[in-house]
Amino acid sequence: MHTSLRIATLAAIALLAACASHTPPAPPPVVYAPANNGFSSQAADDVLIRAIGLVGTPYRWGGNTPDGGFDCSGLIDYVYRDATGLQLPRSTREMISMSAPDVSRSELQSGDVVFFATGGGRNVSHAGIYVGEGRFVHAPRTGGTVRLDSLDSTYWQKAFLNAKRVLASQSVALHP
Repeated sequence: MHTSLRIATLAAIALLAACASHTPPAPPPVVYAPANNGFSSQAADDVLIRAIGLVGTPYRWGGNTPDGGFDCSGLIDYVYRDATGLQLPRSTREMISMSAPDVSRSELQSGDVVFFATGGGRNVSHAGIYVGEGRFVHAPRTGGTVRLDSLDSTYWQKAFLNAKRVLASQSVALHP
């Protein structure tokens, strides 16, 4: 299935599911350990569906729930915890320091966490979840909402720092 059709199908499923239910309570945090220590496409699909389903949720500094809104790291932590049981660090500075494998921009896969220096320089200040086809879901700013953006835009190209493949790591969680 083509990636764009896959994303559209998963987005439609997520939106329909979101309309029919309330957000379940978060499961207890556990370290996600995929079979064969490799990339799990099912976990990536779960992350992708959950992230796209939250598009339109209001931004809130320090926010980490769909009802209260999200900041960028709160969104990422919520999506991974809800979709896979993996608890990630709360701040972007802690996330970029996780013991997960670094991924080059040319090798990104759905479910990877992407990091940016939006203030210039090399200090991480923003993060999102890569969903495929050069796009990522993130909570960008006060007054905005969770949205999809393109890594190919000039702004995000210049700000891009690094990416991590957290779904392939067995020891990412700092607080199991």
